[in-house]
Amino acid sequence: MRNIWSIARRELRSAFDSPVAYIVIVSFLLVGGWMYFSALFLMGRADMRAFFAPSPFSPAMLLVIMAPALTMRLIAEERKTGTIELLTTMPIRDSEVILGKFLAALLLLAIGIGMTLIYAVTVSLLGPLDWGPVLAGYLGMLLFAASLLGIGLMVSSWTRNQIVAFIVAFVLCAALYFVYWLQFFVPQALAPVVEYLSVSFHLDNMARGVIDSRDVLYYLTLTGGTLVVATYSLNQQHA
Repeated sequence: MRNIWSIARRELRSAFDSPVAYIVIVSFLLVGGWMYFSALFLMGRADMRAFFAPSPFSPAMLLVIMAPALTMRLIAEERKTGTIELLTTMPIRDSEVILGKFLAALLLLAIGIGMTLIYAVTVSLLGPLDWGPVLAGYLGMLLFAASLLGIGLMVSSWTRNQIVAFIVAFVLCAALYFVYWLQFFVPQALAPVVEYLSVSFHLDNMARGVIDSRDVLYYLTLTGGTLVVATYSLNQQHA
């Protein structure tokens, strides 16, 4: 655990020593806030569901872009510069490298997501706010972000090119995000399968305040599976 935390601190320090962390957090707060409050004033009721619920124009869509952008350099850049070889020759397991980098990216997004609590406080001043669905929504958003970061980190472990890593990861994340709406165009027998495969479907459930073990298990499985693949890919590069 010490090695994982050391790598995570190194990555976080690097992010905050550069404009990366500030751009990610400020962009999420400003653009996500504009998206949410635009919908809030149209609905005319104190509710945070519009912040968490997936749509083509929602804060969740921002994470589909930000997660690949954050992870594209984590392994690809180190492979290109050769520092990954130095890192993997140290007494650190490949799984610790992957988990450390994943934890750093997740903490960075968690900071941005956590700072949006000011939106919930603001809404609660406008009218009675049910905090149960709000907390469920934040849990769903964190699990959603973790799964996207897992995909991004997995793709970053496949290539030396950051741009390629970003494009491939974005395509995969977007496919899992938008496939939710394809259920209306596929045969009825396939609709439940398409629905379950979508990251949006499970986020939408939690945005309504429903914490279902199936949704949590889906996100944990997707995140864990992609991190296992990333670890295997890293191991194969210096086997």
